[in-house]
Amino acid sequence: MFHAPHGYQRAPLPPARELEPEAPLARTAAATSRSGAEAVPTPSPKGAPTAKHRDAFFDNAKYLAIVFVAVAHAWEPVMDGSRTTRAIYMVVYSFHMPAFIIISGYFSRSFDLSRKKLQRLVTGVAVPYVLFETAYAFFKRWADNDPGHPISLLDPWYLTWFLIALFIWRLTTPLWQALRHPMPVALGLAVLASVTPNIGDALNLQRVLQFLPFFVLGLMLKPEHWQMVRRREVRLLALPVVLGALLFAYWVAPRLRLGWFYHSSSAQETGAPWWAGVVMAFALFGCSLVLTACFLAWVPGRTMWFTVLGAGTLGGYLLHGFLVKGAGYAGWFETYTWLSTPLGEIFVTVVFAVAVTLFCTPPVRRLFRFALEPKMDWAFRRDAGEAARKRESEQQPERERQLVSSSS
Repeated sequence: MFHAPHGYQRAPLPPARELEPEAPLARTAAATSRSGAEAVPTPSPKGAPTAKHRDAFFDNAKYLAIVFVAVAHAWEPVMDGSRTTRAIYMVVYSFHMPAFIIISGYFSRSFDLSRKKLQRLVTGVAVPYVLFETAYAFFKRWADNDPGHPISLLDPWYLTWFLIALFIWRLTTPLWQALRHPMPVALGLAVLASVTPNIGDALNLQRVLQFLPFFVLGLMLKPEHWQMVRRREVRLLALPVVLGALLFAYWVAPRLRLGWFYHSSSAQETGAPWWAGVVMAFALFGCSLVLTACFLAWVPGRTMWFTVLGAGTLGGYLLHGFLVKGAGYAGWFETYTWLSTPLGEIFVTVVFAVAVTLFCTPPVRRLFRFALEPKMDWAFRRDAGEAARKRESEQQPERERQLVSSSS
């Protein structure tokens, strides 16, 4: 039986400190090229000494995507009966997760199985997963008066599925980079998952596999691909494309199951024939790529007032879920029926957009750093070379003191 991921069973979403670059980004010219494409900073070569620099384009994209994620979650309990809201919801769901995952894949290109990268994977993804999976379980027990709700680290609940998926994708990065043709393999696995009903709920493997092609695509992208999507022609073309997608979504909204957009179940589990899974897997992949390109084409490449919030999207992603679930457990959406009116839906949109923006701010990021970006040097063995360098740095002041004493 199909379970809706977002609204009230499980919901997709992401994002996260792990969407930040693995290596600092080198500065490039801020000017626009003759072709109309905005320059996109390119990751510096491995080992190249560069000053740490965040790229405004990717931070802007992450913040705007997290806003779409939060408001889409808020629409779920109020959009019944509104064909227009349902159509907008379908369009947003077509690109917000793919955009996050493609960016995540792009910044995973330098990932290997080195000690430093594995340590960051544990502290930046695995530990937040364990903490928030447990926190959401206790929150449901308390707020929903459900003391028997289980705590299962093998069955991600609500938003936490993205963290476990990112953990698996990152670990398999060297494999995808070793393959000659990784995209056909990833698409093949996604299609097979969409027609395999007995995968089960363990680690939410349906989503891990069905969203996998977007991550692998991100691994394959090069800086020039981002410059192509920022071309002026693409930005102009994006407007009629999105309008056409909205009109098509409005037409098909009463007929198309929302479960296809969650990628959390096989075709058979949604009551469709197996071949529909194959068709929808390719159709949604193509639609998602087009709409993601349109979204990225409109993302500003310069520093904006919200650029700084791009570094806090993991907090916005994980914390806004408590607000959505809390409102549902309190019965606000059923009690205040006016929220399902057009004005009510606009009100809900504004409230959750503001809330997720606050959750991304630096003060909130610092407050929850213990859970979102924990420092766990105590949990890992120190590399022999690093230990030697630390001893050397500790002994250096004493040597200098002795040298000064002997010269005097």
